[in-house]
Amino acid sequence: MNPILIDLGFIQIRWYSVLILAAFIIGYFLVINGCKKKGISTTQISDMCFYLVIVCILGARLYYCLFNLDYYSKNILDIFKIWEGGLAIHGGIIAGLIFIFFYTRKKDINLLELLDIYAPALVLGQAIGRWGNFFNQEAFGPETTISTLKDLHIPQFIIDGMYINHDYYHPTFFYESIGCLIIFIIIMSLRNIKKIKTGQVTAIYFIGYGIIRFFIEGLRQDSLMLFNFKVAQIVSIIMILIGICLLILPYIKRLKKKS
Repeated sequence: MNPILIDLGFIQIRWYSVLILAAFIIGYFLVINGCKKKGISTTQISDMCFYLVIVCILGARLYYCLFNLDYYSKNILDIFKIWEGGLAIHGGIIAGLIFIFFYTRKKDINLLELLDIYAPALVLGQAIGRWGNFFNQEAFGPETTISTLKDLHIPQFIIDGMYINHDYYHPTFFYESIGCLIIFIIIMSLRNIKKIKTGQVTAIYFIGYGIIRFFIEGLRQDSLMLFNFKVAQIVSIIMILIGICLLILPYIKRLKKKS
């Protein structure tokens, strides 16, 4: 599997970088379209998206490097080689949420309403970006057999790409990509339902992705660790709990008004 899409000699364009860029571009148009439907200023959001991309990439890289500090403390220059992989989506999400929180406060924009617009763009971007792991032959699961992969009806080109060092591995990147695509379809289907409350689309994203990532992380062989625990599983549990809180929040507010 060749991680390089175009090699011009003096510069290499990698699949990973191209897919991340494609994810951001597609996500941008989804966000702008969502803002138009909600009557939110697209000028403000366009400016925000520009800075948000930078913040998310820096957050994703910083998060990854912090949990691989033994290596990067000895190889400082490798910190900047993001085209080789090493972006932790949870770091990007955390950094992005912090940035959006302060930006919406400054611009007097409803935080949850904006997060509901960003949620489908984010999860679709994740579905696309995961394919960068395929070309880098990373983020795979435990060793398996070709017959098992065929029984799961996994496309042959993915099976071929998961043949690494004379063994076959579960394509956990593929499982997560499909899971994110399903969440995207669910969110887009529910977003236009009048009964759905502000913040509940975001809640569905948090719960859905939290559940998917928790189980997939259990299979991955390259997890970031905190003592004996997989960091992504800890964060996934927190995401699920936050999602549940957002999901029931409108009903708690309604009960308080009645009382």
